[in-house]
Formats: sequence, C-alpha cells, structure tokens
Amino acid sequence: MTSINVGDTVTTRKPHACGGNKWVVVRVGADYKIKCERCGRIVMLDSDKFYKVVQIAK
Repeated sequence: MTSINVGDTVTTRKPHACGGNKWVVVRVGADYKIKCERCGRIVMLDSDKFYKVVQIAK
C-alpha cells in the first residue's frame, strides 16, 4: 500500500456529483478527510472505504 500524506492529490474511481474526480487529502489517520478540487466539498471516509474508492494520482 502506498503512503498517503496531507496535501496529496487522489482520484476517485467514480466522479463526484459536481463532475470532478480530483481530491486533496486534508486529514490522515484512522479516517481520511478529502476535499473536492472542483466544488470544495469535504468528505470523511474510514480507511477501508478510502482505499476502495480512490486511485493514487501519479
């Protein structure tokens, strides 16, 4: 598994309701908090769900 740090950009497998799929990691720990780059919505996911829905951007 790849290390995720605050400030990293991740891509979700499915787009958000606003149409964007690029997210910035805001918080890392037992839960991950990510912010949509397009609309600014913040979503909190547990680690299992986080690694299921995101792809690490290169």
